Order: sequence, then C-alpha cells, then structure tokens
Amino acid sequence: MTKNEIKAFLSDKPGYLKEGAERLSEKLNCSVETCRHALKEARIEAKDGSVTNENESVITEFQTFLDKNEIAPDDVKSVKFWQTMSGQQRFSVVTKGDEKSKHELKKEIEDFAAQYSPKVTKIKRKDLKDPCVYEISLPDIHYGKMTGETLEELEANFMNCVQDLVHKGSGLNIEKFLLPIGNDGMNSEGMRQATTKGTPQQDVADWKDTFRGYWRLMVRAIDHLKQIAPVHVIVISGNHDFERMFYAGDVISGWYKNDKNVSVDNDLEQRKYFEYGKNMIMFTHGDKEKPAEMPLIMATEQPLMFSRCEFREAHCGHLHKEMVNEYRGIKVRFLPSICSNDSWHKGMGYEARRTAQAHIWSKERGYEGYLQTNVI
Repeated sequence: MTKNEIKAFLSDKPGYLKEGAERLSEKLNCSVETCRHALKEARIEAKDGSVTNENESVITEFQTFLDKNEIAPDDVKSVKFWQTMSGQQRFSVVTKGDEKSKHELKKEIEDFAAQYSPKVTKIKRKDLKDPCVYEISLPDIHYGKMTGETLEELEANFMNCVQDLVHKGSGLNIEKFLLPIGNDGMNSEGMRQATTKGTPQQDVADWKDTFRGYWRLMVRAIDHLKQIAPVHVIVISGNHDFERMFYAGDVISGWYKNDKNVSVDNDLEQRKYFEYGKNMIMFTHGDKEKPAEMPLIMATEQPLMFSRCEFREAHCGHLHKEMVNEYRGIKVRFLPSICSNDSWHKGMGYEARRTAQAHIWSKERGYEGYLQTNVI
C-alpha cells in the first residue's frame, strides 16, 4: 500500500491512529517505514496540527482510553486531537455506538416504568390570591463527576438546596413549581465516559449507576415539591449528556404518567419554552446560541407566545456561574451551579461559588427576583 492509501484507511478507521507503525504494517501488509510516515501525517491532520512527534503522550492517553473502555479501533467513528489555550493536549472520540446496549437500555426503561406509574389523584389545593410560579434551578450538577465529593454527598447537597429554597419561599403563594432539570445533569454520555462530542471524562461510578442515581434523585426532589404545589418538569439536554438526558426524561415522564400533580416536558427540541400569565421563559443549555441572538431566536421560534407576553427571559446553564445581560429588553441569565470542580478545572483556576437559585414569577407583574442558597 502507498502512504496515501494508508492515510485513507486511517481516515476511514481513526481508531487505528493509536497503533504503532509495526502493528499497522502487519495488519495492512506494507512496510513499517511507510506506515510510520502515514501515521505521522494522519495524526497531525486529525487534530489540525497540534499532535506532533514531539508530543506523543496524548496518543498514549488515547490508547489507554480505548483500552479502558474496551473500544475496538473498528468501532471508532471519529477522533480529533486538539490543544487548549494553556497548551494541554486533549482529544475527543465518537464511537459508532452499541445498538444492542441502546435497545437494552430502552427496554429497561420501559419495563421499569411499566412496574410503577400508579394512579395518583390530583391534590385539592386552596385558591390563591396573587399567585406565582416558583422556578427552582439547579443546573449543571454533573452527577457522577470525579470531584472528591461522593455521590451521597452530592445528593445530600442537592436535596438540602431544594428544601432550603422551598423553606425560603414559604411566604409566597406558589401556584406551581417550575423545575428545569438536566443542563449537564449527568457528567458523561454513557458507557464510554465521555461528553456527547467524545471528550473523555472521569466518573466515579459505572454509567448504569450514575444514570439510575440521577433520575432517582430528581424523583426525590419532585416528590418533595408536589406535596406543596403542582410541579412542571422541563428536561434540558446539555453538551455532556445530550442523549442520556432524553432517556432520563422518559423515565421520569413514565414514573409520573398517572400522577395529575406532575407534568413533564421531554420534547426533543433543543430549546424549551414556558408561558405563565404575561411571562415567557426560554430554557436552553447555552452552549450553542450566542446570547445576543437569543431574543431573535425566541421571537422566531415562538412568535405567538412572544407577542402575548410582556416579560421575556432566557435561562441557561453551562457556565457554572451567574451572569446576566439584557438584549433588546430581554434578560439572558446564565445560572450558577452547585457542582464541585474536578482537578482539571481547579488547575485552570475556574472557581465559582456553589449556589442554587429559585426565581419568582408573578402572573401579572413578571419577574420579581430570586432567592438563593449556597453549598457550605
């Protein structure tokens, strides 16, 4: 085989970029020297030039990642090597996926939901004067992330925040709880412990345990809230868990299928909308849209709702810190997170207060502020 033919093979099967020239030559029945030159050029092209012979450590990390997750080279759909602003070498891997495992997961979800879903009558509640919607926001908890905090500690912090925000809002006439979940609710996409785009992650538990643990934590929070007021759950996928959040949303939707006190929005749309009185709220993770363009997106995607509502906001996650800007009279809020940092983020100096917020929406007066609690 010629060098270009070997490069074409590597482009089609990037999983073999981890192989040495000797092993590749045995597989393709060609000279070691030709394989060495082809590998060098293919690795550079795969990451736009940041992996060179001077830095082979990322290739070793790539091989370790595939071996650890039992990913065969033929199962790799694409791989990209890249360099951070600080000069660190990183890579992203996208596999062809294990369709059998997806079907097994789907069946597990369906079987579990079928066992539950008892009929729950709607709780009778008093008519409220000057009612409000109370939006409890805890985005980006990155359930399963290796931070030095156990899953039990994360769950305790999450529930403490929910309960404290409910307590602080006890003087309000809450007509409904609005509970956006997801926004990188889970730290990785699944079996391969990587983001949706393939960037490797360090998780503290098996993907099945983190999946079950996350949705069961959400059920605990919903069960707590629905004793006070009806709950509307909005499922928002993030850049770490785009597929898994949809699966988790389906489990939660099935769990409360026959519960009149809980409604779940698990549509496949990237952006979700909620209308309450004169209020319009767009929910999105915030990693894809430019903040200044969100008002136009809202008006384009929901023109009738946009025209009906006087008060309009966009609520986002992704940044793990609070940031509020106003564009064309529309507030765009990036909300804080209670997630603890892993070693990489700490090393980069990315620190933010671990905070949860609850936002108050008056049907007639619009947004009236928020209450806050901190993880100590």
